[in-house]
Amino acid sequence: MNESAKLDFTGERFTPECVREIAYEHWHRYAWAATLLSGKRVLDAACGEGYGSHLLSRHADRVTGIDLSAEAIEHARARYASERLEFRQGDVTSLDLADDSMDVVVSFETLEHLEAQDEMLGEFRRVLRPAGCLLISSPDKKTYSDDTGYQNPYHAKELYRDQFEALLGRHFPAFRLFGQKLMFVSALWEIDRGGAATFHTEDNGRVEHAGQPSAPPLYFLALAAANHAALPEIAPVSMYTDREESVYQHYNEEVAKHIRAGHLIAERDAEIERLKALLERSG
Repeated sequence: MNESAKLDFTGERFTPECVREIAYEHWHRYAWAATLLSGKRVLDAACGEGYGSHLLSRHADRVTGIDLSAEAIEHARARYASERLEFRQGDVTSLDLADDSMDVVVSFETLEHLEAQDEMLGEFRRVLRPAGCLLISSPDKKTYSDDTGYQNPYHAKELYRDQFEALLGRHFPAFRLFGQKLMFVSALWEIDRGGAATFHTEDNGRVEHAGQPSAPPLYFLALAAANHAALPEIAPVSMYTDREESVYQHYNEEVAKHIRAGHLIAERDAEIERLKALLERSG
């Protein structure tokens, strides 16, 4: 991978130089998808900068990344050259791929950017082999936009849950729906029990998958009894938060304070420069 090549972040598409919340959201989706790709032929539809295709190619037999942006494809080819990875410029609503040519289609952060959503899913169904599967994301219009009052200028058509399910059902009658949200939670997991869950950890662009978190526990808890037959069943992984998401709210409030302080400092500096200019003119 060519680390010197970087694509400027404009807000339209994610770049791996982004940090914290947005990085967690984007990397997690690809890390989740990567666990299903061993020996598979994969399409990363609307691959953008190429970081996700690159991650998937470490697990899949072959990955094809397609994006409408010529700039993004040129960048991806320069940064992520690999024998198991190719990038093509193309339109996800009219794919230049043969029928039944892919085992898996991955399409994250794509659907909401298009009006022609049925056309895109129709193309995904066409290029997927009969036993293939689609992994796709979509922001929930209610929580992403309605509840926050935020309007993403790059989103053409956001969907509510029932609309998303209806769209999927028209092209992929069998589907399982998952939710994703960045949360500050207390995580509790059974130590040394493999297969109970998968924890994804990103480190300098590489994602590791393990049955345990990368960080060690701060506390130990035990479920004990006189014999194994007396031990009750309990979920091997548990997460806890409060309804108000108080830790996350506090974090957002602190971030907002820093942003406001930055604005005040910028305004002060501008005023100082203005007064300096007045003094120079009057002197």
